[in-house]
Amino acid sequence: MGTLSKLHLVLSIFTTLFFSMAKLKPVAAQQLYADSRWIVDGAGRRVKLACVNWPAHLQPLLAEGLSKLPADTIAKKIREMGFNCVRLTWALELPMNETLFSLTVAQSFQNLGLLEALVGIKSNNPSLVNLPLMEAYKFVMTSLRNNKVMVILDNHLTTPGWCCSADDGNGFFGDKYFDPQVWIQGLRKMATMATGFSNVIGMSLRNELRGPRQNVDDWYKYMQSGAETVHAANPNVLVILSGLNYDKDLSFLRNRPVSLSFTKKLVFEMHWYGFTNGQAWQSGNPNDVCGAVSKDVMGQSVFLLEQGYPLFVSEFGIDERGISVNDNRYFNCFMAMAAEFDWDSALWSLQGSYYLRQGVVRMEEYYGLFNSDWSGIRNSSYLQRISALQSPFQGPGGKPTVVHKVIFHPLTGLCILRQSPSSPLVLGPCTQSEPWSYTPQNALSLVGKGLYLQAVELGRPASLGTSLTDPGTKWEMISDSRMHLSSKAKDGSTVCLGVDARNAVVVQACNCLSKDSSCDPASQWFTLVDRTRL
Repeated sequence: MGTLSKLHLVLSIFTTLFFSMAKLKPVAAQQLYADSRWIVDGAGRRVKLACVNWPAHLQPLLAEGLSKLPADTIAKKIREMGFNCVRLTWALELPMNETLFSLTVAQSFQNLGLLEALVGIKSNNPSLVNLPLMEAYKFVMTSLRNNKVMVILDNHLTTPGWCCSADDGNGFFGDKYFDPQVWIQGLRKMATMATGFSNVIGMSLRNELRGPRQNVDDWYKYMQSGAETVHAANPNVLVILSGLNYDKDLSFLRNRPVSLSFTKKLVFEMHWYGFTNGQAWQSGNPNDVCGAVSKDVMGQSVFLLEQGYPLFVSEFGIDERGISVNDNRYFNCFMAMAAEFDWDSALWSLQGSYYLRQGVVRMEEYYGLFNSDWSGIRNSSYLQRISALQSPFQGPGGKPTVVHKVIFHPLTGLCILRQSPSSPLVLGPCTQSEPWSYTPQNALSLVGKGLYLQAVELGRPASLGTSLTDPGTKWEMISDSRMHLSSKAKDGSTVCLGVDARNAVVVQACNCLSKDSSCDPASQWFTLVDRTRL
């Protein structure tokens, strides 16, 4: 993964510290509410949703991996990885197709010829084998509840299988397999079922609306009807509305808000992957692409935070093998925005492999946290990195402090800090960062210390000066990404903040500012993130 691989060894020393800090307090048995742009508990304290997707919508209609590990083990692993929530997918035919409703797990797997997987289920989850598929779905929900993991039920599609294409008949209201009235009935059944589970804190109405039939008027007609149906059946859950064009576009809400009988349970969701923008990240300069794509994402969905609505990024992720230049570059930009806007999110995905996907038995999922046989974690460095997003930077509750900055490094998920007053600046867990301010004079100052970030000389460590008149104490965010921290060194040369192989913060020549698509500037990317919580 380019520069990230060079930092892997150094990052490994933070593993234990990161995971201990990523542990989130159990919050499963409570209601959550929308309070302006935040999701909060009954006392008004922010609960940041740090979720992972666990698919159960494919043809077997069983949550993936239960042939490899006991459900309880998987639920425990989810919490150990720092997640407090699962986005558990379901197909509309699960509650609405009478034949499937009464089918047992054994019958489902036998019908699909998945005899080896069935043997694994008998070994790891024997009590599931003769359960009807809906009861098996509840079994997974119960296991998550027992391990204090919150659940969001996501109607992923109608017919069980892989999602999604524009012409699969599942894309928009009125498509071949998407009868709005059947969908409404299915939402009512699932919302009613969820009343028996205190850990079900939300329902996502439909995944990735798409296709030639999609239009704004029908979106309002049916999504508002679906939202009211869910709220009437189960007023305890958050009601999560997705947008158009594979859940990229919510821009129509800018001037036409939804009209619902409730407000304190409304959340919107969006998806963002590297392939969302084709191969732009690989073919273009990352600074240019990040600047353009960030602006587009703001206009299509993130503006809702500014309008006072919670925004749930319910799918994001990368090929964890690190071999995709497009994914790697996208993710640096994603990490920066995710930290800056401190949104709630759900990683795609948990599973290391599938029982059956698109006709392939045991297909491996390279976006999955587990490896292919579910025996371990696919990429521990990746898990360390995303742990920076699992705890809140902002929001009501917690230990409050005045608004200040941390200097966030998206490539690693770490922040600039001092290990001691006399130590050089290094990257470390953001929770250990002292508060910074960005002054009107463009200085980065440690709050209350009278110390200013300083670039004295090219190739030397960044230091802390005591006077604003010293060279190298004025910092500007340059390039289209607005993530190069640039200053003037003592000799008058333009320099940028960077990181060396030992994780030290150093003064470097500015790299990859524009045009060159072969150059990756991520080691020099920093973003100033507001923090109001300790």
